[in-house]
Amino acid sequence: MAQNIYDNASFFAGYSQLPRQVKGLDGAPEWPAIRAMLPDLAGKRVVDLGCGFGWASRFMREQGAVSVLGLDLARNMIERARRDTADPQIEYRIADLDALELPAAAFDLVYSALAFHYVADFARLAATIRRALAGGGHLVFTIEHPIFMAAVQARWIADESGRPTWPVNNYAQEGERRTDWFVDGVVKYHRTLATTLNTLIGAGFAVTAVNEFAPTPEQVAAMPALAQERERPMFLMVAAETAVR
Repeated sequence: MAQNIYDNASFFAGYSQLPRQVKGLDGAPEWPAIRAMLPDLAGKRVVDLGCGFGWASRFMREQGAVSVLGLDLARNMIERARRDTADPQIEYRIADLDALELPAAAFDLVYSALAFHYVADFARLAATIRRALAGGGHLVFTIEHPIFMAAVQARWIADESGRPTWPVNNYAQEGERRTDWFVDGVVKYHRTLATTLNTLIGAGFAVTAVNEFAPTPEQVAAMPALAQERERPMFLMVAAETAVR
């Protein structure tokens, strides 16, 4: 079973104050880029993996999805999502992505934001998602960029001018990484960019778009604290479709 850090009271208290949790999708700087990668949602059956507070699940329905299933490991997340959602076509359930089972060909879109880097066996998950998608189905997801994850592990240091630099720590060494974020010992799994994309291809996906997201100059001007996030890509964003074998 994956580490359930989001049901830790101290972690959850800090996490709930992040701008993306207070403001929803408008508080996530990467949201305009990820929205542009989504297919037309009208009539789609969607599963939202790692749905959190349900911001994206509700957006999907607003854009015409016929149904949305939101899954998350944390009871705190599911309870909040249920409180904030009145739409009967959105269902939320507790589920562990490390042991996920989904019905075959039951969905047209699998969406996930910043959840897959908590999954130990990405190959298993990719195969599960592929089976769950109907013909012509779509997968769109974001994860911490593997360079970002490796750099955070190394911590940033200042160069001679005092500007922060981000040395990368053992990028080629894949596997479990632990970091301190609100609490000590948060477990994530580092995979190279090549491993992530090749795993999708091996599972039967055709990768259609890749975005190595960093804040735009306009976003930095509006929120100067984002300036250091342009030193290395924050997020890896991927769109893929079911491929014919």
